[in-house]
Amino acid sequence: MTDSPASSPSSQARLLWSIALPAMLTNVATALFGLADMWAIGRLGDAPAQGAVELGAKYMMGLLNVFNFLRTSTVALTAQGSGRGDRGAQAETLARASAVAMGIGAILLCLMPMAIPLGLDLLEAEGALRENAGHYIAIRYWAAPLWLGNCVLVGWLIGQRLVRHVLVVEIAANAVHIALDLFLVLVVEWGVTGVATATFCSELFKFAVLAALVLRRAELTRLFALNRDLFLRTLLLTAALLAFARTGAQAGPVTLAANGILFQLFMLATLLLDGFESAAQVLCGEAVGARRREHFRMTVRSALFWGGVMGLALTLACALGGRPLAAAFNTDPQVIAATATYAPWLTMLPLLGVSAYVLDGVFVGAGWTRAMMATMLAAMAAYALLLWLLHPMGNHGLWAAFTLFFVVRAAGQMIVLPGLERRSFSAS
Repeated sequence: MTDSPASSPSSQARLLWSIALPAMLTNVATALFGLADMWAIGRLGDAPAQGAVELGAKYMMGLLNVFNFLRTSTVALTAQGSGRGDRGAQAETLARASAVAMGIGAILLCLMPMAIPLGLDLLEAEGALRENAGHYIAIRYWAAPLWLGNCVLVGWLIGQRLVRHVLVVEIAANAVHIALDLFLVLVVEWGVTGVATATFCSELFKFAVLAALVLRRAELTRLFALNRDLFLRTLLLTAALLAFARTGAQAGPVTLAANGILFQLFMLATLLLDGFESAAQVLCGEAVGARRREHFRMTVRSALFWGGVMGLALTLACALGGRPLAAAFNTDPQVIAATATYAPWLTMLPLLGVSAYVLDGVFVGAGWTRAMMATMLAAMAAYALLLWLLHPMGNHGLWAAFTLFFVVRAAGQMIVLPGLERRSFSAS
């Protein structure tokens, strides 16, 4: 049974931060995986190699992120079970999600011989870029089942408000990853292969520790049916990220490397803000499960306010230090110049994107997955149109379309939110 819901805005804010802050720190630790990869390979001063790591990482993100519903659904259903005080439902959520993750992982491994060349064709990778990206993907692909399992385990722990446990595991896994990056890339000089191997080993380490934690706390035996709407919504989001990577690849290895660096810094900011999404999932799930409408409203207001404050702080931080930080990830003067050219887009994204992240958490926690999928579909249509209209602007047009994609997502969610709330709490 969870603690009783907060009864005032100040106590609600404290409760929100008690979940959001460790979730933010956890996401920072997660983001350092990609940043460590880009920094280590960037020390070689080889733009095609750095571009290959960026392209390979985007491929794996595209392949796996469509299954991120395993994490978000597990958070929401676990939190709702917690709000009802139903420990059996929480155990069922964990067991069934684990079974789904194992099944998807087995299918992905069977498709591996076809999936890798098909993905490289889709991303239009050629020559040395294709060869290096292929080596990277061929190693990381074997970690796909581990990644899927980690989604479930992390989601279940977050839904139990055990975010600090997840933070400790992420920090430990990140330390292992960085140490392996430094050793395999800079000492052993394995290059792209070393980066991929470090990622695989750290994913395996994280899975082992998370599984040990969960086995100590859970009554294992069952889980939830795969959610179609969350799957389609995540598929659309992944398509947007792959379109971003594909368009950047068409501009050549220098622009691709620069976009990769800026995208990793964007992910760092995103994962900080995602702490409020995680908190909103848990607290909104509990509010819906307990039928407490005012608690739900306070959570939404508090998450949007504090998420906005953090978004503004990150925007100011990017404005002051974004360019020199991005320049530290490569020694090639052309790549450094390109990151400086496109860094202003990195500055705008945290403030303009934070509402979309927070509202994603609200919608998932409340179980409004169909509405979230519909707003994502509308945003994706707008994104595709913007990519076409802004194509003459080159890479600036790509970043502009990507930025507006988040704005349209948030606008759509804000429009449908009042009606969804009325329907969900009409019997309260």
